[in-house]
Amino acid sequence: MSGKVLAIIPARGGSKRIPGKNIKKFCGKPIIAYSIEAAKESGVFDEIMVSTDSEEIADIARTLGASVPFMRSAETAGDFASTKDVLLEVFREYEKKGQLFEQACCIYPTAPFVTGEGLRESRKMLEKEGVAMVNPIVQFSFPPQRGLSVNEDGIIEVLHMENRFVRSQDMEPVYHDAGQFYWYDVRAFLRNDGIMDGLSAAYILDDLHVQDIDNETDWEIAEMKYEILKRKGLL
Repeated sequence: MSGKVLAIIPARGGSKRIPGKNIKKFCGKPIIAYSIEAAKESGVFDEIMVSTDSEEIADIARTLGASVPFMRSAETAGDFASTKDVLLEVFREYEKKGQLFEQACCIYPTAPFVTGEGLRESRKMLEKEGVAMVNPIVQFSFPPQRGLSVNEDGIIEVLHMENRFVRSQDMEPVYHDAGQFYWYDVRAFLRNDGIMDGLSAAYILDDLHVQDIDNETDWEIAEMKYEILKRKGLL
């Protein structure tokens, strides 16, 4: 592959559910360090940048070897700004500086299971015809086709009666976003205003390598998984 490659780590400072989430110590070091280190270890990036509105995060990111060429705007630092908004801002700011990138990988700052090897492997999938994005996904641990709801009287209702007696192993696997990183063909991303439906290839992960971190309990589970993976030599 030719052309410049950019790693973007979006790390705003206003986390509410876990204060200071993006730089909180995870197994002994700021959690953002794992994303920066994986990007560096992959060896595929011409630049590794952090998009943040926080001077504290910016200082830590620079110490860890990432660049912070500009601070995030107020518009993309708010609670309702999307990842797409952040990426569009980053690409436009670089364009103002005369810097263009062929590919980019958005790596979340709370993704300690991302590895350099995983970034290298998933990037190769951009070579496939018709692929302009690579999205890590993981299978639901229990089939959502067997989902239940609870009505206003507290009574359980089966959501899909046709699946009530179907064995879980006979159901088609259903996946969800792993929430770790996304590879993009930058030109396709800009051409489609960040809407990549039908252009995304699946990079499938196992459940041990994925943990959503939204609260303190999630954090503790993620640390336990991380220690297990380290012990098994899988990180």
